[in-house]
Amino acid sequence: PILLQASCRRGPEVDYEAELAVVIGRHCRDVPVERALEPVLGYSCANDVSARRWQKRGGGGQWVRGKSFDRFCPLGPVLVTADELPDPQRLSIECRLNGRLMQAGNSADMIFPVAELISRLSQDTTLLPGTLILTGTPPGVGFARRPPVFLAAGDRVEVSIEGIGRLENPVADAAGAPN
Repeated sequence: PILLQASCRRGPEVDYEAELAVVIGRHCRDVPVERALEPVLGYSCANDVSARRWQKRGGGGQWVRGKSFDRFCPLGPVLVTADELPDPQRLSIECRLNGRLMQAGNSADMIFPVAELISRLSQDTTLLPGTLILTGTPPGVGFARRPPVFLAAGDRVEVSIEGIGRLENPVADAAGAPN
């Protein structure tokens, strides 16, 4: 399960983010956009779980702290190989919270297409096999809603991506959870 972190005053404000995950399959560096999909091993569903209080105020100005707690960023349920999904820019992406549709988008609407993300990230940096790239999330995340919607113990989050499948995760309270 996704664990709510109890280390924030007034609650952790844990949020969901449905995202397409890209897994790099071979070393690459300085890859031009036209060839950027060549090193891709495959694609999966990701929930880029975010503790918004840590992101905004507890991480010293860095977003990574709010996204790096234990059991954050669940992936799966499968890795679909690049040859099975040749065009990552035509996939519907949805997130449901307790069965309620919260996010609905399409990878065609990404600010940066997958190939451009890989190309940019590979500039002067070697991407190793197993490198995971999350591509961004459609509108509808909890903190941007009015009123805000945050995860609570007992919730269930489902991330669905066309051609890949559905990732389902329960949400649990971190208090009393085993280390």
